[in-house]
Amino acid sequence: MAAKEDLYSKIIPRRLRQNSCITVKHGNLDVLLLMGFPQNRALKALASTGGRSVQLACDWIFSHLGDPFLDDPLPREYVLYLRPSGPLQNQLSHFWQESRLTCGKNKAHNIFPHITLCQFFMCPDNKVGALCEALQSAVDQWRGRFPSPLPLDLYTSTNFIGLFVEEQVAESLKKFAADFAAEAAIKADVHVEPHKKQLHLTLAYHFPTNHFSSLDKLAKGIEVKLGCDWLAAVFSRDVRFANHETLRVMYPYTPQNDDELELVPGDFIFSSTVEQISTSEGWVYGTSLGTGISGLLPENYVSLADESDTWIFHGSQSFFCTSPESKPLDGLRNIRCLDNLKLEDSAILSVICQPMQMLRSNILTQLPKRTLFVCRHGERMDVVFGKHWFSQCSDSKGWYVRSNLNMPAELPAGDGVQRDYEMDAPITVVGSTQARIVGEALLESNTTIDFVYCSPSLRCVQTANEILKGMQQDGRISIRVEPGLFEWTKWVPGTTLPAWIPPTDLAAAKLNVDTTYRPHIPICKLTVSETYEMYISRSYQVTKDILAYCKNKGNNILFVGHASSLEACTRQIQGLSPQNPKDFVQVVRKIPYLGLCACEEQGDTEVWQLVDPPILPLTHGPNHSFSWRETLQQE
Repeated sequence: MAAKEDLYSKIIPRRLRQNSCITVKHGNLDVLLLMGFPQNRALKALASTGGRSVQLACDWIFSHLGDPFLDDPLPREYVLYLRPSGPLQNQLSHFWQESRLTCGKNKAHNIFPHITLCQFFMCPDNKVGALCEALQSAVDQWRGRFPSPLPLDLYTSTNFIGLFVEEQVAESLKKFAADFAAEAAIKADVHVEPHKKQLHLTLAYHFPTNHFSSLDKLAKGIEVKLGCDWLAAVFSRDVRFANHETLRVMYPYTPQNDDELELVPGDFIFSSTVEQISTSEGWVYGTSLGTGISGLLPENYVSLADESDTWIFHGSQSFFCTSPESKPLDGLRNIRCLDNLKLEDSAILSVICQPMQMLRSNILTQLPKRTLFVCRHGERMDVVFGKHWFSQCSDSKGWYVRSNLNMPAELPAGDGVQRDYEMDAPITVVGSTQARIVGEALLESNTTIDFVYCSPSLRCVQTANEILKGMQQDGRISIRVEPGLFEWTKWVPGTTLPAWIPPTDLAAAKLNVDTTYRPHIPICKLTVSETYEMYISRSYQVTKDILAYCKNKGNNILFVGHASSLEACTRQIQGLSPQNPKDFVQVVRKIPYLGLCACEEQGDTEVWQLVDPPILPLTHGPNHSFSWRETLQQE
């Protein structure tokens, strides 16, 4: 479903609007109603196709007759972007293409160049026309007042490159966004929240560090003072698929079983990692954009698509062009003042004019949000081989000798005599593998980590070290051992805390530990058999302290701790009260080895919210001990 200029802006009221941001053939809704379609379906079809034509709306309805959500009243989500055109857009398109060819795809490639003016907001299907009127009215108020040229400053870092709007001018743009919000409230009765963070245009984000030099060089080649006609543009998305992965169908597939999905080349599939069920290898579960039907599909019949491949364009307004009429382009859509934009068709329309387009959420189109990842350690030795495992793995001289392939070949301290490994157990070989798998997945998802903090438990330090190895960051990021992240001390057997290996000895054992780090909560501040309230308070305090320290120094922070850490370190920063001890224990019991959660900062409110992690979950099962002699050798 492509960019559509003739949205059903004639629906309410049904009269021709002068200088509308979208040129519409009068009576699209009336025609659909006369054809016998229910009003709710007609409105949904027009909103889902951008109101381009009656024919497209009809096609959409017929193709979605099997969609279980066809009559769902849930409205679409909308957003207002500022889009460049003209010579500057050409330069940005060149940067997009060259950076992708030179360094491969990064997160910025998922979205076309834009400046975010507001947060996503809901708009009922019967109010979309009024929403476009609101945009028209707001832009009319700002013609002649819009800054020209828009001053942009290049900002680069090892994980983000973008063009930021000069602060004073940015305030003017925020006032325009506020005016649009006011108009939208009056005309469409919808609530719009203007963007409050620094206004910027993202060039590159979530890219490997070794690509920074090339991307930085390309970015510095953009002439930001080139002429540009800025367009205020409205896009929408189906909110149900906001956090889904977008896939493009490459080959046709005819279902062989009732639970399989028919694939048509050119269609898009929305696939959620949360909804994935246990399937045969090479199969995924998804929902078709073209039909709304869900089912299983062969993974090798689809490829990863850009997020913007599914966006719906509803109309735009130029701040500089005042021509009242739109000119048709290729018989598909009408874009105001196209003749005056002085740009190649593909430059501005390559994304918004693709067929079958809708919208998927993109948290990365804004200034990179801070994310706290909290991960449990890997499989531990004492759980697999028993509490007294170490005494069973020593020779006559007390040297460590493994007796099972899942035991590490060696221990950090060499002979192990000086260490109380039964109180501070290492991870198994499987535990190391689990951690590396998670690190490799983070690398593949282009997730960057700026800081790593972990509990002083050896199993946590080793897990953090293996995750960094999987991310190929073990030589770049040092692990900060933070005693404040240790688990609830009530769960420690005996009357003393474990004798943890000091950071200097961990570093000597080739674990990438920061030996200069000064903990926020030193070991001497930990109390044996602390109360639940003490543990929750400690976890909350150390989390707040670390987040405050890392602010403006990096966006992504990784905690490697215990099962309890995922709940204790994230609940209160979300503004939630602690659970009672009984419910807390029940939550902790459900968290497996390498369980990972992600908590994202919400705007400037200092409130965080749990979001989908960037990687798939890791599922693993127990394996009992096997003795061929006892099992196979029978009398």
